Amino acid sequence: MEIRHSTNPSDAKKYDTAQLRHHYLIEELFVDGQIKMVYSHEDRLIVGGAKPTDEALALEAQETLKTDFFLERREIGFFNIGSSIAVITVDGEAYELGKLDTLYVGKGAKDVRLASKDAAAPAKIYFTSALAHSTFPTRKVSVEEANTLHLGSLESSNERTIHQIIHENGVQSCQLMLGVTLFKPGSVWNTMPMHVHDRRMEAYLYFNLGEDARVFHMMGEPDETRHIVVANEQAVISPAWSVHSGAGTSSYAFVWAMAGENYTFKDMDAVPMSTLR
Repeated sequence: MEIRHSTNPSDAKKYDTAQLRHHYLIEELFVDGQIKMVYSHEDRLIVGGAKPTDEALALEAQETLKTDFFLERREIGFFNIGSSIAVITVDGEAYELGKLDTLYVGKGAKDVRLASKDAAAPAKIYFTSALAHSTFPTRKVSVEEANTLHLGSLESSNERTIHQIIHENGVQSCQLMLGVTLFKPGSVWNTMPMHVHDRRMEAYLYFNLGEDARVFHMMGEPDETRHIVVANEQAVISPAWSVHSGAGTSSYAFVWAMAGENYTFKDMDAVPMSTLR
């Protein structure tokens, strides 16, 4: 488990490209036969990816978390970004996840194992885990069952579909929120106009990008923005003080996840275009 400490906006203003990428970009999450995890001190969110091959992979991190099992004091959301079927077993009960399916697992589940239904075609399982002080039931949900919003337009290059999955009016959790945004062909801008929500951090996983395509992820304080160039299946940690927006060289998709003080999706502070620098 890699550890990423919290950062201060005053310090971030001085970061060069390498430092920005070191603090906020997660470059490799899906490695054959492994679980990769990053522990962020931004609201103590864990961002991870798994690509199970021949054997099921146990979700473990005792040395980092100092608990008897991973979900002793945590909850987690799994999201299958690939076309192959993922099999997640929670305390002996197996759940199959197709592409864009989500599995929420609440605090207290002891034995969690990640596998691919077909080892020759490994699944790609993305997950985020937040601290939890109450327990909610395990639940699988397809993207069709999500609360769906159609926003933007082709004229403004941001015609997109937002699927809210783990949130206040969907799959219930303690503080974790998760969903996916899919762009229509010809649209490339996400989260524009920009906003911040100082009461919670956010993590983005960008996917459905071609090998030569990139997303220019915007971050920083509204009047002191920076950018990070992101490739397919890479993730970005966004502190609560930072804007989080992006534009791609082609259409793409991203999984967004949040944790922190407030559990209301609409809790955000809009940033006027005239403020951006």
